[in-house]
Amino acid sequence: MAVHTASIPNSATVTRVALPNGITILVYPNFAAHSVVLSGHLHAGSLFERPAQGGLASMTAFALMRGTAHRDFFTLHDALEAIGADLGISASVHLTSFSGKALAEDLPTLLDILADTLITPSFDAAQMERLQGEITTGLKIRDQDTRYQANRLFDELLYPADHPYHYPARGTLETVTHLTPADLRDFHARHYGPRGMNIAVTGAVDVDEAVDAVRARFEGWVNPDQPLAPALPAVPPVAEIRRGLRAIPGKTQSDIALGVAGPARSAPDYQAAQLANSILGQFGMMGRIGASVREELGLAYYAYSNIEGGLGPGAWSVLAGVNPANVDLAIERIQDELRRLISEPVSAADLADNQAYFSGRLPLQLESNEGIAGSILNMELYGLGLDFLLSYHDQIMRLTADDLLAAARRYLNPDRLAIGVAGPSSPIS
Repeated sequence: MAVHTASIPNSATVTRVALPNGITILVYPNFAAHSVVLSGHLHAGSLFERPAQGGLASMTAFALMRGTAHRDFFTLHDALEAIGADLGISASVHLTSFSGKALAEDLPTLLDILADTLITPSFDAAQMERLQGEITTGLKIRDQDTRYQANRLFDELLYPADHPYHYPARGTLETVTHLTPADLRDFHARHYGPRGMNIAVTGAVDVDEAVDAVRARFEGWVNPDQPLAPALPAVPPVAEIRRGLRAIPGKTQSDIALGVAGPARSAPDYQAAQLANSILGQFGMMGRIGASVREELGLAYYAYSNIEGGLGPGAWSVLAGVNPANVDLAIERIQDELRRLISEPVSAADLADNQAYFSGRLPLQLESNEGIAGSILNMELYGLGLDFLLSYHDQIMRLTADDLLAAARRYLNPDRLAIGVAGPSSPIS
């Protein structure tokens, strides 16, 4: 399959500028649309918070759009609405991320608002009380969500209590209700800063003008006390089946999350594991898992597998929603598919189909400015180099069935799994 590289972002088409304060600016001009996308992240995620303050990073990120020293809540959102723009900010375990979109001529205004929210939030007490109420309402809803609770229990079983992946990034009802505006101010003052921050601008923009616009708003931002991200604790391999049930009365479905700690994005076998996972539970109608557990046996409403990757060893998991009476059988059939994946090389046809799928979906991911910005940011965040996408097709096509088998064997063991189940405590008759 021929791959056209002229429109693929690379070191010749992406301008990269590193500011002295630690911010990296990435600009990719794309005049196919009259809009501009502004995306990026900084290192201010939940791994910086104590378990007793769970949800602090997430609430801080959400609070940024509730008012600043120069714009109250209504003025801020009126300014965005006046130009038909949008801007959102949220936090995960490692990062606080932002993304906005506007007409190209309104990039300066969008940058003004972004800088205002990131650098000078107000944390107004009335807005914080309202935000806290919205977050706790969402958490109460999640308490009754069997899929969410199965995943939470799975993380708790898989990752030790000293690991940030053990805890939900948005906190719990017990932790969020005790957070105060002072907590948010302290977290922002300490952890928000320019070191390691990446900003991508894609769209109908002049490169020099875009760089100058970002520089003008962020070059003077400093935080000498901004800490480096702490090293992640080790994740001991699962040595047996660790299974738990989170009983939620009144539910008629059970959800299952099972798996192991998988490869980080930086792992040499990450791409091989991704391809193996596609065959296991993604490609077509959710791969072998979907064909066996859902289609052939009718045990699940949904069933698929997933690799999180990222900056640390995110989970390699299989997720399924089943009739409570079918939980044990569904788990057994999933284990059967894991055994098959680690005991025999995938077929030449499966390998070729998935290689074509991975290679072919790349141009689709780059059809929008949002997709381009995401790809550029990932190349920067994970140190892949700006020419990574040029060689992506060849990287995928070089993988062999033995590569996939070795990756699957390295991480997966059907007899050593964390298994979280959420639903009724007994089968529904």
